[in-house]
Amino acid sequence: MIVLAFALSLVLLLITALHVYWGIGGIWPGRDAASCAHAVIGFRGVDEMPAPFASFAVAACLGLATLWPMALEGVFATPFPKAGLAATSLLIALVFLARGIAGFTPWWRRLTPEQPFARLDLRYYSPLCLLIGLGFAVLDLTEFPA
Repeated sequence: MIVLAFALSLVLLLITALHVYWGIGGIWPGRDAASCAHAVIGFRGVDEMPAPFASFAVAACLGLATLWPMALEGVFATPFPKAGLAATSLLIALVFLARGIAGFTPWWRRLTPEQPFARLDLRYYSPLCLLIGLGFAVLDLTEFPA
């Protein structure tokens, strides 16, 4: 399971770095702030990226999630008990699974209709969230089988 833990941490680290990049004013995958917002936010009427604080707050949460698989596998010492790590891992799994599932619902499509976000969400963002959530669930279940 150590390979899964490293893979999860690497993917989350890359996503964290992307949110930091947006927080400091990056515009990829767009050409400007409006096209970037249409690609990564997707909500109707949003034509600019969120405030840097929002991007950094998401990056901080993702940064913590990046550490969790490694802590769960015992790669580094942590003051948290294994049961607490496992419970938090399950919570992280549920958050990512919920976001991944939501991306395939008509409700989410109505909420986030902007292109290219809607297409990218169906093709990449939601499936990636599902995979991350499943990865956390698998790690959790292998550490603490029912």
